[in-house]
Amino acid sequence: MPAVVPLEDALAPIADGCLLAVPREQAGVAMEATRALIRRDVKNLHLVALPASTMQADMLIGAGCVKTLETSAVSLGEFGPAPRFVAAMTGGALRMKDATCPALYAALEAGEKGNPFMPLRGLIGSDLMNVRSDWRVIDNPFGNDDPIVLLPAIRPDVALFHASMADRHGNVWIGRERDLGTLARASRKTVVTVERIDDGNLLDDPVLAAGVLPGFYIDTIAQVKNGAWPLSLPNAYPVDVAHLSEYARLAKTAEGFARYCDAHVYGKRAA
Repeated sequence: MPAVVPLEDALAPIADGCLLAVPREQAGVAMEATRALIRRDVKNLHLVALPASTMQADMLIGAGCVKTLETSAVSLGEFGPAPRFVAAMTGGALRMKDATCPALYAALEAGEKGNPFMPLRGLIGSDLMNVRSDWRVIDNPFGNDDPIVLLPAIRPDVALFHASMADRHGNVWIGRERDLGTLARASRKTVVTVERIDDGNLLDDPVLAAGVLPGFYIDTIAQVKNGAWPLSLPNAYPVDVAHLSEYARLAKTAEGFARYCDAHVYGKRAA
């Protein structure tokens, strides 16, 4: 049964150099945990964002925590490009493993099922095949002249996400965000931050049980109120538009990003 522990203790499995998997913005991003990792100065992460990321990846990259990024996109959406990601790419400071959304899901589903690879259509003829030497084309053994791509499984060392609640048994309610289940089942360890701890057993509730990720997939849990802020949490709170706008403005330069982190990560001074 996973323990409910302070945030710093919950993040202990995320060591320098680990393969860390995180979800898309709309699923439940552990932003307070992200700030804690930056304060700890974690290094050389291989970050897998399923299937894309926004502020979380941009901050980790800007803080120098990420060596390799594997995702389909990093963008601040309506707030423009992800500035620290763009700076790292144009400056040659980041190793990029370009992917598509279906490719990332397929590779993680292979890891989830314990398979060494997963076949996928739709990649042959794309430029990605020129930059992903680890993706292999084979002949379909059940067809004639029918090539298909094999993607190696992704088995993250740790999955990290934020959810609305867990219970004392370590079960976590993820609702409709099924991506979180894929991440947890594919990963060797799973770290979750939650808004609150329920004193009952979520699996005993006939209304909630279908949206529960059982505790045997979870390693550590920390209760962190507003743990996804300034991003949104489904059915809990919306994105903080004003804050995202401020981040996009400041993070355009390294100096502005440092000022942002001083104010909102380290709490040193106003941005």
